[in-house]
Amino acid sequence: MIDEEVFPAGAAIVVGGSGGLGAASARALARAGSDIALCYRTGKASAERLASELGELGRRVTIHVMDVTDSASIETALEQAIAGHGRVHTAVWAAGPLVEQHYLSQIPLDQLQKALEIEVQGFFRVSQAILPHFRASGGGSFVHLGSAGDLIWASRDGLSVVPKAANEAMIRGLAREEGRYNIRANSILVGVIDAGMFHELSARGHFSERWVEETQRMLALKRWGTPEEIGHAVVFLASSRAGYTTGQQIAVAGGLGV
Repeated sequence: MIDEEVFPAGAAIVVGGSGGLGAASARALARAGSDIALCYRTGKASAERLASELGELGRRVTIHVMDVTDSASIETALEQAIAGHGRVHTAVWAAGPLVEQHYLSQIPLDQLQKALEIEVQGFFRVSQAILPHFRASGGGSFVHLGSAGDLIWASRDGLSVVPKAANEAMIRGLAREEGRYNIRANSILVGVIDAGMFHELSARGHFSERWVEETQRMLALKRWGTPEEIGHAVVFLASSRAGYTTGQQIAVAGGLGV
């Protein structure tokens, strides 16, 4: 059974649930007592494995294909999730492509357009699609996984930071405009996490020893973060314990720039 002292009845829908931080968010939410609707675009096998794992915790888990560039796909996934769980109480945005590292002066326009299409327009589509359900259900919560580059510029990471900055503005707008419906919206500013995208970009040679040294000098905590630490923040913002928290950013970034 869902722990209604922590979460409302229903499920958290995790967009990008088959990826590293999306999967970590889903695991943390399930362990804290929430049922889960996992959304994936191409990672069906990963989503199925994760659903099986979370099911062993006693959670009800459904999986749904969702292409965030396609409004019809989003609507179908949401309808399936609501039908499967009765209600969606939280939408976790963990979707996003692998971003190449370029200085702003060198970003190819087609790569910027792709990043904006997925990150900004995708988040906008999902938000618009789920708002009527949140309103009709007496409230809901958006939890957006953003970038610590919103605090201090991360050179060559513009393809990630710029789109997510637009979403930070949307989070504040959703918080302000939808609060009267008991809808909350908050963002987690994600620092360097020792997993997934960081590993892949490292393997491609994007991060030199000098980059590692300079980045760690800017950290108060002299280590990289873990996916589980992002998951803990997701749980807090999705739960009733953050019931009076909206329009806020929580940086899970080791004290970057402090």
